[in-house]
Amino acid sequence: MKRTILFSLALLFSLILAVSCCDCRKRSKLEKPLVGTTWQLVQIMGSEVTAEGDSYTILFHNNGTATGAGDCNRFTATYTVTPSRALTIDNLGSTRRYCENHMEESAYYDMLERVTHYEMDGENMILLSNGMLVGIMHVVAAE
Repeated sequence: MKRTILFSLALLFSLILAVSCCDCRKRSKLEKPLVGTTWQLVQIMGSEVTAEGDSYTILFHNNGTATGAGDCNRFTATYTVTPSRALTIDNLGSTRRYCENHMEESAYYDMLERVTHYEMDGENMILLSNGMLVGIMHVVAAE
């Protein structure tokens, strides 16, 4: 009798564990890769952003470089990433065209340079700076 109860409990525990992992597998399939995906800013420091066209985008390349656009300027940068999703974006340089939204563009570049980690949530990339949410980007295109 005890053996049957223990077997039933073990089977139930295994079933619960298997079912709970299904959500993890589904979520990981929905996540887009950091590299090779074009991301567009949708939120910065808690404020919604309405980006048009290719503005406020970033694309991480396999060679440790990133390219993108602010509101009216293009930029390049270098980045490093670890398996634990630590992310640093350095050496950001941009063109210097006149922008009516210069302050918003500068805030975007500053935010990118403050990023220390990222998390994925489906088609969103959550950007963190020492645990604080600084931005959310959404998939525009993926390879």
